[in-house]
Amino acid sequence: MDKIMNLQEHADKALEWMWAVLPNVIIAIILLVLGTYIIRFINKMVRKFFLRKDYDLALETFLQSFISIALKIILFVLVITQLGVQTTSLVAILASAGLAIGLALQGSLANFAGGVLILLFKPFRIGDFISAQGVDGTVREISIFTTKVSTFGNQIAVIPNGQLSNNTIINYNALDTRRDKIDVGIGYGSNIKQAKEILLAIVNERDTILKAPAPEVYVGELADSSVNLTLRFWANNPDFWAAHFYVLEEIKYRFDAAGIEIPFPQRVVTQLKS
Repeated sequence: MDKIMNLQEHADKALEWMWAVLPNVIIAIILLVLGTYIIRFINKMVRKFFLRKDYDLALETFLQSFISIALKIILFVLVITQLGVQTTSLVAILASAGLAIGLALQGSLANFAGGVLILLFKPFRIGDFISAQGVDGTVREISIFTTKVSTFGNQIAVIPNGQLSNNTIINYNALDTRRDKIDVGIGYGSNIKQAKEILLAIVNERDTILKAPAPEVYVGELADSSVNLTLRFWANNPDFWAAHFYVLEEIKYRFDAAGIEIPFPQRVVTQLKS
């Protein structure tokens, strides 16, 4: 009989606790659902705001990510508080968790700081062609922790911002013009003066190749099997690659027409008779 009374007493206490906690749980669930909807609405309004304004694309992406994460953290705190966790206790828990998470996620914090530095100093912008961390490509997105680069093969390379901000970056779009350097070898029996005239004629006839600074050709090296000529010229960034490939193709056509030899490696095999 005593056991039945004890069970009844525990059941009553459990039921009483459940009725006391249930309203807070229901409110917390409603708050979570409503907060999630509000966050989505705010994010949508932020995107529309940036679409109407002419801000830097990298800054827009960074701020959108930051606002979204900050709102989710605020919602989490509100839901936890509604469930009965005291604010002081929550602050102590967050401080302890923050220290542990900070130690575990040092790389992520470094990437966040790197993203801030990239936005402040602007070593590159969205749309710039860069070379960094062994990747060459066009910058597509700068977020809080990473930068996305589209490569020549149309793949997306994701580079941590911490590494980008602490290592060498080559930005090919930082200046309006770009200089090309093409080395071509001719045979020792070929006419150097004629070859130089042909090279200069190729670049001077091309409208997209700049006339100032003037293109130049010089003998760069007397190699083992060839005289290496170096051609240098300037072009605007949008015209650079088209000019580069045009010049390479024309060199082959015109050197063949003029009888100028372009040496290639050859291997001579000598068989000794026993």
